[in-house]
Amino acid sequence: MTIVIAAGGTGGHLYPAVALAREFQRRNSSSRILFVGTERGIESKVLAHEGFELLLITAKPVMGKGVVSVLQGLLSVPVGLWQSLCILRKHRADLVIGVGGYTSPTMLVAAALRGIRRVILEPNAYPGMANKAVAPFAQRIFLAFDSAADLFDRSKVRVVGTPVRQEFLALSEPNEATTSGGSCVHLLIFGGSQGAKAINSAVLDGLVALTARLPHLAITHQTGEADYRRVQEVYEKLGVRAKVTPYLYDMPTVLRSADLVVARAGAMTIAELTACGKPAILIPLPTAIYDHQMKNARAMEAAGGAIVLPQADLTGSTLSDSITAMVQDPSRLQTMSAKSRAMRRIDAGKAIVRECYALMGVTHDGDRSVGEAGA
Repeated sequence: MTIVIAAGGTGGHLYPAVALAREFQRRNSSSRILFVGTERGIESKVLAHEGFELLLITAKPVMGKGVVSVLQGLLSVPVGLWQSLCILRKHRADLVIGVGGYTSPTMLVAAALRGIRRVILEPNAYPGMANKAVAPFAQRIFLAFDSAADLFDRSKVRVVGTPVRQEFLALSEPNEATTSGGSCVHLLIFGGSQGAKAINSAVLDGLVALTARLPHLAITHQTGEADYRRVQEVYEKLGVRAKVTPYLYDMPTVLRSADLVVARAGAMTIAELTACGKPAILIPLPTAIYDHQMKNARAMEAAGGAIVLPQADLTGSTLSDSITAMVQDPSRLQTMSAKSRAMRRIDAGKAIVRECYALMGVTHDGDRSVGEAGA
């Protein structure tokens, strides 16, 4: 069986797809997984590390772009469609999965033209334009949030949560962290796969006050490639010891050890935080299309697992004060950890794979698939 997954651009699109790919391989080790993306997206760096093959097509973003970029994006569509058709024909795909972003639309349309089974996965509380555009071509629509269901054909919708890599689930026991109030507390800061300059700047502005109040704080700070050198130099200048890195490939291990997380509020971030039961200070990206990050963040805040700090209110002082108040109240951290963990959905990958096999006419006996050649 050959499964083609169109996902990339950002970690929020890519990592749910990686989790799903691993679940297909777990069910049937002979499954061949091909990712389709672009050279400019994060997939060109991450998928080699994850051990998956990446095929490239021409695709460019249009949402939130200027007139010239929009025209370039639209002109790339017929090229990307032809490339997608060639990929599906050459590799004899059995199933196509779109996970949003600008690589998905042409691949889903190409699958429809070739009569290949096709589904989409929408991890956000409010769907992106790509998934809304190709929804009529999809045969199943998998959602992380029920609030998104009214924007699609309900007969196709399955609300299953966001697929999370098994490494998060295997390493998510509460005793892995130190929220019991030990002398050393681990703070993890990251702004998504590309980093967040606003968060980086606020951390640096409040760093002196923060470390004075919390001298035993252990900090891991993912900066993004573009801001890495600036952030690292400030830590060094201030004499603050921390692990500063442009990118965290082993996020499961780092997140396992964190007591408190400062992060954006992408759907994948929320899924991973709740899978590991981590309390968080969420700073939603204010320019996210349809403000979906704020919707994600408010959902976690309402459940009691996070507090939301809008970027409009973000300063070194407000962030330092929020971190200090939470770290100095271990019982609050423990309560928020439990609330976060109560939100998690750990069976999304299994549910999606089961539905996909059913769509292709493959039956199951527990975790074993029956009806495939070689199964």
